[in-house]
Amino acid sequence: MWHSRDTEADQRLHTLLSGTALESLSHYASETYLYSRKHGLTERWLTLFDELPAIAASSIDLATQVRIGQADDCTVEQRQALETAARTFMPWRKGPWSLFGIDIDTEWRSDMKWDRLLPHIQPLAGRRVLDVGCGNGYHCYRMLGEGADMVLGVDPHPAYFFQYRLMQHFLRHLSVFVLPITLDKFPDKSGLFDTVFSMGVLYHRRSPIDHLFQLQSCLREGGELVLESLVVDGPDGYALMPDDRYCQMKNVWFLPSVATTESWLKRCGFRDVRTVDVNATDSSEQRSTSWMPFQSLSDGLDPHNPALSIEGLPAPKRAITLATAPQKRN
Repeated sequence: MWHSRDTEADQRLHTLLSGTALESLSHYASETYLYSRKHGLTERWLTLFDELPAIAASSIDLATQVRIGQADDCTVEQRQALETAARTFMPWRKGPWSLFGIDIDTEWRSDMKWDRLLPHIQPLAGRRVLDVGCGNGYHCYRMLGEGADMVLGVDPHPAYFFQYRLMQHFLRHLSVFVLPITLDKFPDKSGLFDTVFSMGVLYHRRSPIDHLFQLQSCLREGGELVLESLVVDGPDGYALMPDDRYCQMKNVWFLPSVATTESWLKRCGFRDVRTVDVNATDSSEQRSTSWMPFQSLSDGLDPHNPALSIEGLPAPKRAITLATAPQKRN
């Protein structure tokens, strides 16, 4: 049986967090914790790791994409077994990934978002990075590709955690770690990270201000917050709260204007607040694929007017806002 707590990566995470405010977090990657979640597929998914073929990647690219190995690193039979395992963890939402010649065409072209934000953020080389709501860890690997010293991602969904584990099975030597938890598990004022990313999370929080304070508590003094979230047009102070669903999503609470987003950050004490990109989401970036064959963006838009959601609200628009953490108060 595969024991997550015995892997090289988990031991290294424990060592890195030892003696810090986050020391208690490393046990959330353990098999005991996974079973405590009572997800019906945990046993099946754990067993899959015992059956993965042993393949050594001849090369890895995390700087321009996430590519692990080449097609000729493995036999046809090994690649078929690997693809069968990968499809067991569907749906794949964040990517794309290239795994020994298997192209995992995910719902989101997450590389497009990465290309938009990368020119604006502080260089990640040598930094400790936290990615909140990281999904399967795609952006975590891109962060490491930019030279980050260590990247920790958190996302509570078990399927995304096992997608990460599939990749990490072949990348055990890398300091990328994903834990299947929410930010609520973090202790207050941990202050361990140089850069904190929160992308696609704020509008899912019933209390967005509390979320911003949580993000701030994870940053060292002068650390950088990278906040990416849905926005709507409107003046400072304006925020849209859907009556029920937004683009068929059930858990959307507040869609602020860009000015309101910046005001929230300033009210929380962040400095140097600036929005560096606003982009309307379209089907070139988010769509159904054979790796995510369910409803996607097009199903959430008005078929007669793509400028509106199917509920008659403004279609998705996303902003990237950067901010600097304030000096810590005693």
